[in-house]
Amino acid sequence: MSGVDRTPVSGADVCIVGAGVAGGIVAAKLAAAGADVVVLESGERFDPDDRLAQMEQAIRPEHTDSEIWNMGGPRDRFSSSGDVEYALNERRVKGVGGTTLHWLGTTPRLHPRDFELDSRYGVAIDWPISYDDLRPYYAQAERELGIVGNDEGNGPPRAEPYPMDPFPATHADGIYADACEELGISMRPCPQARNTEPYDGRSQCVGYGTCIPVCPSGAKYSGDVHIRTAEERGAQVISQVTVEYLEHGPESVEAARYVTPDGTRHRQTAEQFVVAAGGVETPRLLLLSESSDYPDGLANTSGLVGRYFMEHPGVRTTARIDGETNPEPVRFLTRISEQFYEGADGPPGSILLKFGNPQPASPVEHALSGPDTSSLDGLGAALGGTEWGEDLLGEIETETHTLWIGGNVEMLPDKTNRVTLDDSQTDAFDNSVPDVSFGVGSYAAETAEEALAIQREILETAGAEVTRQTDPTDPNYLSHHMGTTRMGTDPSESVVNPQLRAHDVENLWCVSSSVFPTVGSANPTLTIAALALRTSEFLAADL
Repeated sequence: MSGVDRTPVSGADVCIVGAGVAGGIVAAKLAAAGADVVVLESGERFDPDDRLAQMEQAIRPEHTDSEIWNMGGPRDRFSSSGDVEYALNERRVKGVGGTTLHWLGTTPRLHPRDFELDSRYGVAIDWPISYDDLRPYYAQAERELGIVGNDEGNGPPRAEPYPMDPFPATHADGIYADACEELGISMRPCPQARNTEPYDGRSQCVGYGTCIPVCPSGAKYSGDVHIRTAEERGAQVISQVTVEYLEHGPESVEAARYVTPDGTRHRQTAEQFVVAAGGVETPRLLLLSESSDYPDGLANTSGLVGRYFMEHPGVRTTARIDGETNPEPVRFLTRISEQFYEGADGPPGSILLKFGNPQPASPVEHALSGPDTSSLDGLGAALGGTEWGEDLLGEIETETHTLWIGGNVEMLPDKTNRVTLDDSQTDAFDNSVPDVSFGVGSYAAETAEEALAIQREILETAGAEVTRQTDPTDPNYLSHHMGTTRMGTDPSESVVNPQLRAHDVENLWCVSSSVFPTVGSANPTLTIAALALRTSEFLAADL
């Protein structure tokens, strides 16, 4: 984009790398406190007015979700060397708003047990903070993002009401609820950052049904909401600049070196530096910032930068039932269960059940994605084939009688699961790309088996015939990049302290899911927001 000023901001108090939910919240809070804030974001700024056009692009079968947010290409190169062949660019967005631009919006809290796995069960590690330490920031985060829900079910303890009432139960929810009642399983409305009424200047949900990859109405929260608030308070955002290196001495960071799309390089100085670039790009930047003082990467005297990468394996059971299951056009979750979040006898691990609202794909999608490619060319062959006539009608009719239950599964931290630099290939600016290497592990696989057994029991109690289940040793992954700069009190066993300041460098903070020591089975975004609010207070006190 020609004519855009991407030169450094003079006199900055705080430089934030990353304009997602964490970076946006920190920027908004520090700008409100009177700090001069600059945010550096590698992706572009997307105009909310373009989201209807993005939705129209998204529903055309020839487009992928990654294309909607211009992901891929030399800027976004990566490698995957572990047991899991990990399609990273399908699971993130670089842009003002970050990955919340294409998330589903599910926002449960972690449970108290997640902070105390070692103390309670003798596995993994305890967090250096407790659920009670984070509890007031959870409530604040729910107000900041606009979360819907209520206190039914087996959620973690809370004292404050949700900002908005939940979405009503769907027809499918009623089928699940009858089976769960028979089995003594508690369901609850799904906490989510999607408005059931106008809130914070954003529309209520109007039912477009394209939550992933794009919400045209703005009813679903995304991190650019806080970025706009930060800018209204005086913060400056420089988009489409890739931070390549944090220039530093032995005790402090002095500048963030970044490159613009045309290859021009700049130095952004500040008093404090916040890396809020997620569980992959945060460790990558620290590892790229090696020096004689930190030969293994900045803030890495522990050797743990990039270690303990975690994801949430996802498993699903799909079934067919005689009655119609999906008369309402709802594509997001409306009910979950945390009944199995912690077992009475401890491990295997945590499970969060998600009750699906199935909706048929369009006839065009079915027709263009069938198995027969023998007589096709062009788009049909590219999409895998076609289905016609009775076969096509049968597929559509089957989906109107489909139920599914999904599950988030807990993965334990494993030192061998990690993000490193792949020096064999570089990005558009000649920097080594991130390599993501991990495997599912026996703990998560056993927990996945338990989740699948529970899902099967519920669906069969509902009178449905199970037609498909995920392989517990080869699950889906839910785009939750966690670990890699874990928090702790011991500098030899962690990268940042409980306030999220680096142990090694006095003015460097990591505000991201990268700091999670463990992950439970709750989606991470609300916890990211709560930690960002908490760390903003410590940062403001330092300025």
